[in-house]
Amino acid sequence: MATETANNATTTSDFYTFKMESLDGQEIDFSKYKGKKVLLVNTASECGYTPQYEGLQKLHETHGNEVVILGFPANNFGGQEPGSNEEIATFCQKNYGVTFQMFDKISVKGEDQHPLYTWLSQNAPNNEEPGWNFCKYLVDENGKVMAFYPSKVKPMDEELLTAIKQ
Repeated sequence: MATETANNATTTSDFYTFKMESLDGQEIDFSKYKGKKVLLVNTASECGYTPQYEGLQKLHETHGNEVVILGFPANNFGGQEPGSNEEIATFCQKNYGVTFQMFDKISVKGEDQHPLYTWLSQNAPNNEEPGWNFCKYLVDENGKVMAFYPSKVKPMDEELLTAIKQ
């Protein structure tokens, strides 16, 4: 299960206080992302949007100096991420060559929503929260949520690339 911060999301006002576990069991301290734009994506292996992994990897390879991509597997929508962390990691590597940071499977919506996603939705411009897999939050270099993009916005879409370059 993903580790949580010392504070819960309602009292956490800083993106950089979060610490979460990666797919391979390493604790990742979000303070390492200070000064960088960060794109957070809730992912799933059995979704019509799953091919976006390819676009996320391309974004990571071509714009990794401008934005850090963080993937959060979630089984909230249609049971489309039923696998274990090991199965998810194997799927992502084998099918899409994913090298960007992937995290422990979490819940991104509902009563068991992970504190990170509570914080993201509370701090998004219109309090948006994922309505399906592959929704994206863009966090600026100061840890503020700049934008929310629904599933249909692809990683290499001009709208997203423009925001990353701002």
